[in-house]
Amino acid sequence: MKNAYLAGAVAAVLVAGVAGADVKQGVDAWSRGDYKAAVDIWRPLAAAGDADAQFNLGQAFKLGRGVPANLPTATEWFRKAAAQGHSQAIDNYGLALFQDGKKTEALPWLEKSVARGERRAQLVLGTMLFNADGVPRDWVRAYALVTRSSQQDLPQASQTLAQMDQFIPEAQRQQGLTLARKYEADARALAMRLPPTTPGGTVANAAPPRITAPSPAASSPYPAPSARTSPAPATAVRTSPAPARPTTTVATPPATSAPERAAAASGPWRIQLGAFRDAGNARTLWGQVGSRTGGSPAYVQGGGVTRLQATGFASRAAAQQACAKSKVSCVVVAP
Repeated sequence: MKNAYLAGAVAAVLVAGVAGADVKQGVDAWSRGDYKAAVDIWRPLAAAGDADAQFNLGQAFKLGRGVPANLPTATEWFRKAAAQGHSQAIDNYGLALFQDGKKTEALPWLEKSVARGERRAQLVLGTMLFNADGVPRDWVRAYALVTRSSQQDLPQASQTLAQMDQFIPEAQRQQGLTLARKYEADARALAMRLPPTTPGGTVANAAPPRITAPSPAASSPYPAPSARTSPAPATAVRTSPAPARPTTTVATPPATSAPERAAAASGPWRIQLGAFRDAGNARTLWGQVGSRTGGSPAYVQGGGVTRLQATGFASRAAAQQACAKSKVSCVVVAP
């Protein structure tokens, strides 16, 4: 009887300990790598309706930490937290719906994220608007949103923006840049009105889900760009994925003949090798690959980014050949 009484008392203390825990204690456990303890703390809080705990539990199921990975369960927890206005949950829920092909359902959540300036949502909605993918085509707004995403250092956005440059007329691009400035001001004003978040309330957001941003030419009446890129898969918990940088040395191709160089120098065609928020990165890339193209460098400013281009190619074929020689992701720019 005495042993049974002691066992019951210990159990009561353990239950009280979990019940009395708060979300931050779970975050602390998560930070230590004790994912199961974190999940055990968050689960009853999430069931009771705590939005932070719901978001964190969704992260645990998405990443498979402390529990088996289960994307549908993760999405359901994100939905519950998003319904309560949890900003990060809104971001993840909208992106999860998009990835699941539920674009109509995703749209209102993506719009909420875009209003706050969330860069992944800007890229996704921008490409949807460009391609008329579940929404009416709007190239001006598409360019504005992808510009804002690129300005926030999302590498996939800079790559997509370079592709859009091939198809959107200059007048619409300029309108898009004007709209992008308005979006930036609106996002700053909204951030000033939002209440501050509680430190340690949520787990740091994981790297962006695998968003294969639709190629800008996917639903365009124009030819497809000469190169396509896809974001790297998420491999770590991080808020801002670092831009990929060349890590291998490629042998320099044989030098072109004098007549070939003369033809290239006088041609109107260009190739675009990348778009960078930091102009120094554009110059660094030129130093690494520029000699392989046979062209001359041009640093085109616009939308808060510097586009690295090689100029002076006589024809589309010559430009495509230069792209191939560069050994980096590259698109041809028509005169």
